Amino acid sequence: MKLNAMLLALGAALSINAYAQAPIVIKFSHVVATDTPKGQAAERFKQLAEKATNGRVKVEVYPNSQLYKDKEELEALQLGAVQMLAPSLAKFGPLGVKEFEAFDLPYIFPSKTALYNVTEGEIGKSLLKKLEPKGITGLAFWDNGFKVMSANKPLHAVSDFKGLKMRIQSSKVLDAQMRALGANPQVLAFSEVYQALQTGVVDGTENPPSNMYTQKMHEVQKHVTVSNHGYLGYAVIVNKKFWDGLPADIRAALDKAMKDATTFEKAIAQRDNDMALDAIKKAGKTEIYTPSVKEQAEWRKALLPVQKDMEGRIGKDLISAINKEAAK
Repeated sequence: MKLNAMLLALGAALSINAYAQAPIVIKFSHVVATDTPKGQAAERFKQLAEKATNGRVKVEVYPNSQLYKDKEELEALQLGAVQMLAPSLAKFGPLGVKEFEAFDLPYIFPSKTALYNVTEGEIGKSLLKKLEPKGITGLAFWDNGFKVMSANKPLHAVSDFKGLKMRIQSSKVLDAQMRALGANPQVLAFSEVYQALQTGVVDGTENPPSNMYTQKMHEVQKHVTVSNHGYLGYAVIVNKKFWDGLPADIRAALDKAMKDATTFEKAIAQRDNDMALDAIKKAGKTEIYTPSVKEQAEWRKALLPVQKDMEGRIGKDLISAINKEAAK
């Protein structure tokens, strides 16, 4: 009897010890390909996090909407089904944090320097703080790049957009942007865009070149205009309850891994977009067009009023503060 009791106690102790040694699993889900800037940075974070914690943390990366599509992933994070995401900044508007839609405003960032003045300064910190009541902790802003327009017809003048069905993310700002150009905005999940372009459900879309190339959208789009009219970036976020429940030393190690992964991500974002645009040219299926100074002025004249129109939604003071930082 005593022997049985001892064996049971030993078994229980071994089970507890094994449980204590089990790594903390972070499921990191995203919707783009592994070879995009975001995809590569997610893999870099995995390597850095597992090394920094000596294997106490295991990061499982799920790219290309393997687990969840655009609309599903934020709910999955809030429910704790995944621990980490890097959604595009447009995703937080539908969640109720409309201030993030400022990043969708056309021509609000004249350069990457202007962008970083915002994301790495007080404005960026205050925006991430606004996610906490939603059960989300914001860790970092990741970069992608400025967007190009694509369609199966040339898009040189504003009048070229008239009547076109243009795919957008779910964003009131992007909806207003396309309407200002005379197009009909169509909200679609990122994973559905290639097929929608291929079958003519939509006529065109906007994306940084790296997203366009890695999803093979250039194979079903005859024309690209290097408009740089808008920006696409991401926020790396975690489930707040999960994050707050981590041991302090683990959280500190993951913070450091995220900082290093973010530095890496920003370094490769522009390079990858330049390479993608070059690869699209070399593929020979798509004509690349850069607007003239006159055409750029026409696009700006059509799109800049969107900033004014969105003041009531995003906040006049926030838009003004971003423009002030961007002008430095």
